[in-house]
Amino acid sequence: MKIIGIDSSGLVASVALAADGVLLGEFTTNNKKTHSQTLLPMLDRMRQDLDLDLKTVDAIAIASGPGSFTGLRIGSATAKGLGLALDRPIVEVPTLEGLAWNLWGADGLICPMMDARREQVYTGIYEFCPDGGEGFTLHVVAQQEAIAVTDLIAKLNGMGRKVIFLGDGVPVCLDRIREELKVPYALAPEHLSRQRAGSIASLGCRYFAMGRAISSDAHAPEYLRKSQAERERPHSYEV
Repeated sequence: MKIIGIDSSGLVASVALAADGVLLGEFTTNNKKTHSQTLLPMLDRMRQDLDLDLKTVDAIAIASGPGSFTGLRIGSATAKGLGLALDRPIVEVPTLEGLAWNLWGADGLICPMMDARREQVYTGIYEFCPDGGEGFTLHVVAQQEAIAVTDLIAKLNGMGRKVIFLGDGVPVCLDRIREELKVPYALAPEHLSRQRAGSIASLGCRYFAMGRAISSDAHAPEYLRKSQAERERPHSYEV
């Protein structure tokens, strides 16, 4: 099985290739360039460096949201274009599940946080459970949502368990976490704290094996809420 992973849901742009349980390549940048400038060149560089015949790829895994509206659209268009050109399916990996997968096997609750502005974060709550063999499965404790930081902290306090935080929302909310969180917590190190296409490809392999693939035409990003432009657009009324 050979899966391309793409993540442009946040500030990070990342592409990867996983095949038969091995991460063969991964390119990740976090330099504030627009994803339209970086994503396709990184894909082409990875193809060249790995001597990859794109026709041998089984599916395209994409971080499907939530996240930056522009970033999600660019990633979605890239994945759909590849899928259509190669006649390959899309595997949608929720962005926050991909982030949580960075911390595979960690003990306690995993809480990825992406800055959603307006005192909110995109988040979900996850944990790893033994799969009965040699690994772990990712269990969704709380589905991904856009939520006020105060409400998230109250929810975590109510669960009474150790939490590991990661994501670009952590620096924005760190003072609030330090002041209000009552349970033990830790922060993921820098090499695991942001989106990685390697995690999208890895999780995508598992979801593909489970039959969770769709046609390129059927794929659409999961925004969770309206864009700022849509929220601020004046209402129109028929008369």
